Amino acid sequence: MAEQGRRNDDPALFFDAHLFVCCNRRPDGHPRGSCAAKGSERLRDYMKARAKELGITGIRVNSAGCLDRCELGPCLVIYPEGVWYKIETNADVDRVLTEHVMGHERARSLMLL
Repeated sequence: MAEQGRRNDDPALFFDAHLFVCCNRRPDGHPRGSCAAKGSERLRDYMKARAKELGITGIRVNSAGCLDRCELGPCLVIYPEGVWYKIETNADVDRVLTEHVMGHERARSLMLL
């Protein structure tokens, strides 16, 4: 059976997972804030480097524009599962990479519900 939303005759996935890190930046003082103002660009860069250090293949760490969860950020979403996380530190990034990407589990305490 095909993965949710995929048909049996679709080509194979190019990446096993896409990790979209919100890097949207709003003006300083905006009432919703922004993930970039909370350090998401630095965390995205760390995630890319750390994934390479850990030897993780088959994934792509991408910058995303606004993911519309600004108040909860910095945030990322992993597809194809559609699991959302709040990441504030390098340790949070490490947990997402080791528990979710490598371990095929969820870093439950970091999940956005």
